[in-house]
Amino acid sequence: MSKNRTVEFTSVPTQWIGPALVNGLLPNAEMSEEVFLPLATYETPMWPSVRRGSLVFNACGGLNVQVVSECMTRSIVFSADSMAQIQTAWGRIVESKAVLVGELEKVSRFTILEGITPEFVGNLLYLRLAFKTGDASGHNMATLGAQVIQSWILNNVADLRYGSLSANYCVDKKVSAVNGILGRGKHVIADCLISDKVLRRFLHSSAERLHNLHIQKNLMGSVLAGSVRSANAHFANMLLAFYLATGQDGANVVEGSQGITHLERRGENGEDLYFSVSIPNIIVGSVGNGKHLPEAQKALERLGCLQQQEVGDNSKRLSCLAAVAVACGELSLLAALTNEGELVDAHIRFER
Repeated sequence: MSKNRTVEFTSVPTQWIGPALVNGLLPNAEMSEEVFLPLATYETPMWPSVRRGSLVFNACGGLNVQVVSECMTRSIVFSADSMAQIQTAWGRIVESKAVLVGELEKVSRFTILEGITPEFVGNLLYLRLAFKTGDASGHNMATLGAQVIQSWILNNVADLRYGSLSANYCVDKKVSAVNGILGRGKHVIADCLISDKVLRRFLHSSAERLHNLHIQKNLMGSVLAGSVRSANAHFANMLLAFYLATGQDGANVVEGSQGITHLERRGENGEDLYFSVSIPNIIVGSVGNGKHLPEAQKALERLGCLQQQEVGDNSKRLSCLAAVAVACGELSLLAALTNEGELVDAHIRFER
């Protein structure tokens, strides 16, 4: 291999954190399962923080997780001479949905067209194509699928001209409202009901203090900042650490950082806490580029994401485990912020 093709590797400190008790994981979704989570990060105080969050959920019967939707997207754009031509072309494309599905089946067994969302701008037609991509995160599969569909449209729909194979309405590795609304990757929700006793024992906090902080920080603070479809403390921290440890594309943490933390006071006197995280853009795969590397393979195998199951089940399981890491770290940080000085003290103690 020539010198300019030499590949070097950068080591990132990694710890397996847990066990975390989880309900809803494939392949045995009806059973609870204890799992350890790999987190690769230079921000080492995250490890004990996520560990503390897992202790809370363990004491409450486990964290519930579920994939509510999935798709990988790619957008394409066409131009025409007029708005009228664009509208006519879109009608023809709608009528040809079954044909487009068939064209895609000729080139891929695992890339399945789920839907097409249009956007019209004068004489421009944008199509946001949503695909199921099995156990792969699906970037390349969606791009191939988009090319097949775009080529068929150009050859069979009158008046349209090529614009671009990637038109930023996907939206790939950029924060956007459309990804927050429609999702890109796996949309995973995790929740748990936490008793007052557990809150005080493990987090030295209360439902009232956590709920008030959530309103002031995650909700009002995010509104003031102009956050896009986001109301969370630090989803990105845990997601990136989990992505790096399992061979994922770290840049997808950009859209992955979108999501909403939701808290409610429960119980007769509001002393218990309902806690949840909703993450619409978890982009992970158990196969594909990067997953073949030894450390990624070891991590995926230990996480149970290389098992022989239905197509797509391994990546669904992986996305749920990513959400578990997010939930554990999110709850722990919020609790730390309810106690003056705790966050700084913890960073000084663990980093030094």
